Amino acid sequence: MSIIKSFSVGLGDMYYIKHGSENFTIIDCCLKPENRKDIVNEIKEEKKNKDISRFISTHPDGDHIQQLEYLDDEIEILNFYCVDNEATKPIETTSFNRYKKLRDSTKAFNIYKGCKRKWMNDDGPDKNGKELGSSGINILWPDTSNSDYKAELQKAKDGTAFNNISCIIQYKLKNSVTAIWMGDLETDFMEAIKDKVSFGKTNILFAPHHGRKSAKLPQEWVDAMDPDIIVMGEAHSNDSDYARYPNHNKIRQNSAKDITFECETGKVHIYSSNENYSVDFLTNEYKSTFEYYIGTLNV
Repeated sequence: MSIIKSFSVGLGDMYYIKHGSENFTIIDCCLKPENRKDIVNEIKEEKKNKDISRFISTHPDGDHIQQLEYLDDEIEILNFYCVDNEATKPIETTSFNRYKKLRDSTKAFNIYKGCKRKWMNDDGPDKNGKELGSSGINILWPDTSNSDYKAELQKAKDGTAFNNISCIIQYKLKNSVTAIWMGDLETDFMEAIKDKVSFGKTNILFAPHHGRKSAKLPQEWVDAMDPDIIVMGEAHSNDSDYARYPNHNKIRQNSAKDITFECETGKVHIYSSNENYSVDFLTNEYKSTFEYYIGTLNV
């Protein structure tokens, strides 16, 4: 069994995966003074018995590294995963400076399409001979030789744009959930690379760029993933296209608030921190591991 947690942090992204193996993964960081203590204390509690912990940065836009310095000071990030980049910014915040420090340190591992890493997607023993299973995480993008991607890396280096250096992350739990994250990839760029990324059946898709209209997925990708649930982020209502994917079930984080996915063989039990939130496309198995169960997805 594993747990995926999607935090409601406004215009930003922050997730963790508590794997069934000895792994714990944090994806992106968006903390504020009013929520940072509670979120980080939860992360500390959930990861305390895990041997391997990693932080994956999809890209260095402000709402994905907000108060990264607080998270790092509190938990000490030992494994920092990011795309190889030389991003700069006209105004360098404390959070961006911490990003650069981690990015350019020996703690960094550069992720790219098809990369392998013990215990990200390779099993193997630790230095004491203890066998540790993999996290089930694979990187589907970027292809670092792709010319469109190289152009976006240059924009990031020039300090003008950062969204399209986002990686695509797949988490696959054996006989259970497959989930996808895409950072803040934008429509035009996704269309340009649509033939360069291969997807399979996906159960949970976290919509890119918080569900904004500027991040409409290529239809080819939607067809290939055929997601059971699309989680629409917290884009403002006038910038969100909730009806964009009419043939797919959706959960809107603006309404659901924090979302917890309890993943086990053949099933994903879903909980919302909003006790009044409900959907009509899940089955009721009367689960109570967490508060405010909204239903179960059979996968």
